Amino acid sequence: MAPTKADLEAARNATIDDVLGPGLDVLFCGINPSLYSAATGHHFARPGNRFWPALHLSGLVPRRLAPAEQHLLPSYGLGITNIVARATARADELTPEEIREGGARLARLVREVRPGTLAVAGVSAYRVAFGRPGARIGPQEETVGGVAVRVLPNPSGLNAHWTLEAIAAEMARLRPRTSPDGVRTGSG
Repeated sequence: MAPTKADLEAARNATIDDVLGPGLDVLFCGINPSLYSAATGHHFARPGNRFWPALHLSGLVPRRLAPAEQHLLPSYGLGITNIVARATARADELTPEEIREGGARLARLVREVRPGTLAVAGVSAYRVAFGRPGARIGPQEETVGGVAVRVLPNPSGLNAHWTLEAIAAEMARLRPRTSPDGVRTGSG
């Protein structure tokens, strides 16, 4: 059942637990939870968000998962966190200082969890969080917490510049490559 207007308002400033596990290949990082996500307790849960369909189309998971199935992600070597933990109605409600503080927290988390790749969904927030005004979608030269970074398009339905297929294609570049002898060689 979808959250009510009262549920959404009650979710303001709430947080959602990270989805983590040992040996993650990819740690996805959103900007911050929406009120809808905070009300449900599931990342990227707002109807119209293209994270879950793009994740499936990318080939990183074998079927389309529902937000309520986020607990399955570590079994696929995947996890989810956010730059800023608190839920807002819109990401533009976050201050630059809050985003930079979230970037520092994220770097500490990445050093602890040690995923193969950090995949940040949202280039504008990445630029602010890590002081990289020239960053673009794709692999970054700099690391975060000693881990390689790929910036992805924001999967929000409000990001009309990117189609579902284009978001999925960017995610597909995170799939581990396998050499002819079956050895995984990291993400592309």
